[in-house]
Amino acid sequence: MASLALTDGTTFEGETFGAAVDTDGEVVFTTGMVGYPESLTDPSYRGQILVFTYPLIGNYGVPTQEKDGRGFAAFLESENIHVRGVIVAQASACHSHHASVSSLHNWLEHHGIPGITGIDTRALTKRLREHGVMLGRIRQETKATDETEETEDPNLRNLVAEVSCKEVMVYEPTEGEPIADAQSSRSPTVIAYDCGMKRNILRSLLERGMRVVRVPWNFDLDGYDGHIDGVFISNGPGDPKQCTPTIRAVQRALEKDIPTFGICLGNQLMALAIGGDTFKLKYGHRSANQPCVEAGSQRCIITSQNHGFAVKEELPKDWSVWFRNANDGTIEGIRHRNGRFFAVQFHPEAAPGPQDAAYLFDEFAAVMRQST
Repeated sequence: MASLALTDGTTFEGETFGAAVDTDGEVVFTTGMVGYPESLTDPSYRGQILVFTYPLIGNYGVPTQEKDGRGFAAFLESENIHVRGVIVAQASACHSHHASVSSLHNWLEHHGIPGITGIDTRALTKRLREHGVMLGRIRQETKATDETEETEDPNLRNLVAEVSCKEVMVYEPTEGEPIADAQSSRSPTVIAYDCGMKRNILRSLLERGMRVVRVPWNFDLDGYDGHIDGVFISNGPGDPKQCTPTIRAVQRALEKDIPTFGICLGNQLMALAIGGDTFKLKYGHRSANQPCVEAGSQRCIITSQNHGFAVKEELPKDWSVWFRNANDGTIEGIRHRNGRFFAVQFHPEAAPGPQDAAYLFDEFAAVMRQST
């Protein structure tokens, strides 16, 4: 047996699966029906206990953790599980899929991540929606409970520094991939700030013929001595205001008039870099079915999302709202009037989720072509 104790005093009991250890974190929920291996390895979930609202999780197992020819995870969104714990209504005891090599239980146990099955996730999710996401602790019944132990708020840590790469890594587009700069045989170089970058973002950039220089979150843009065609700011966990060096890097990119594209946390960091502000959402957007409407049109795209912070309405001159969430009206994208600087709050690379917004990588490539 195990229990999830929330900081408001509510307790939910269920059965242990995965690792039989205690843990704590921020309790959040996702409404995605599939894609649990991708979600659990998404660095944006760092420090969080993830509640799956879909009632059956684990039925198609977990794919291999092998790395591709470039050295990063071939079928997952990073090389590690980043959630602190997993809460489900029913963890499937059996799994079946041609690419499956492990059960969800064995995978979590191997990585030391605890889970609880048999929880009323509908009641838990309703509580989080009504009162907002809150801290919680997973406790194993077989272990002594220390009632004085405090639950750590992960948002007070610099989570981006924990998940970012530690050194500069260069990825060349492989033979057969299109060259984004059709006017030149040279692949355009993109400085990609890894704030917890999902691997499908890397794939999406490389598939468009970009040469990607992946750099740590605090990399000095002025210290790069090569040619830069574009700057990319990735997704990542936690409070964007913890990322002061990345914010300065975005400011330098804009000052240098380098085409700049941000995703998720990258949207928040771009807003802070231009003098805007961010705020914490009551329960965030975490799902593969969030509708976003493009400003000035009736075009609505379905998007994959994973964030707990959003951009405030006040934007400086020459900047405008690009997308809005059709459910709550929050800002889902911003852009400059010159069309060279833009960012979105959702994930155009999907994984998991729809590919409605994948064209945004093509737009980034097109802007870089126009700049050369």
